[in-house]
Amino acid sequence: MNFPNEDRNHGVKTVVVPAAGMGTRFLPATKTVPKELLPVVDTPGIELIAEEAAKLGAERLAVITAPSKQEILAHFERFPQLEETLTERGKDEQVAKVRRANELITPVAVEQERPLGLGHAVGLAESVLGEDEDSFAVMLPDDLVLPMGAVEEMAKVRAELGGTVLCAIEVDPDEVYNYGVFDIEEVDGREDVKRVKGMVEKPDPADAPSNYVATGRYLLDRAIFDALRRIKPGKGGELQLTDAIALLIEEGHPVHVVVHRGSRHDLGNPGGYIRACVDFGLRDPKYGPALRKAILEILDEVDGESPAGAEQA
Repeated sequence: MNFPNEDRNHGVKTVVVPAAGMGTRFLPATKTVPKELLPVVDTPGIELIAEEAAKLGAERLAVITAPSKQEILAHFERFPQLEETLTERGKDEQVAKVRRANELITPVAVEQERPLGLGHAVGLAESVLGEDEDSFAVMLPDDLVLPMGAVEEMAKVRAELGGTVLCAIEVDPDEVYNYGVFDIEEVDGREDVKRVKGMVEKPDPADAPSNYVATGRYLLDRAIFDALRRIKPGKGGELQLTDAIALLIEEGHPVHVVVHRGSRHDLGNPGGYIRACVDFGLRDPKYGPALRKAILEILDEVDGESPAGAEQA
């Protein structure tokens, strides 16, 4: 399943997906199953990211993975015996689902022996970029940014303004303490494009420079690799991507954000994951109607339970 590459002159050939984390917030499930393979309805999160990368027109998906998480790359392989069995049983729809990941995009494994921060993971991707690639995209598998297409808009901004382009969403000012927050200034004539002067990680709401926060899409200039080599590790020996971006800003490298006006799901914690499953499930033509009915019935049951009854249960 290859998406047409026509009229995509943004030059993004490689999408980097950092996926070496231990998934501790999903234990015990992630003792044996990487969190990137947990399904949103019936499709693993990593496959949704691959779909987004393919729609962007990228040629390769550079998956930064740990030695113990080879199942992620295995998901993109062919399964001929399974396909044959399903075909013999006339299950053509399931055959297409099994083949889909393999046909979306070419995966490339980049091993990270220890999780040493997002900056370290991104730095490892330098080895898989071609000499002609002056930029690349990073998509965090924990973040579903909907509708797909945010990076394509970011690429248009880079073509116009150069440098590095990040993705921002606008949140309630009381919620900024959960995020990296952008210190921004306006760009003449551009409502949804801001110039970045700096970033503050998880500030108190009273100290936040704005309510525009980072979400998991980055279009990085190749200059980021040199910056990553020059920053110092922080707590736990981790290299932070935001520190490298801050260094580029200090040195005059243009950095902008595109404000995404759609929605976002955080698959990195159980609360966000459950919400994504409900959202995708309700919109699914096969499962949506029955799920809607079930949710309403469950809500009636829960609302009808007395505190005493809930304690006894």
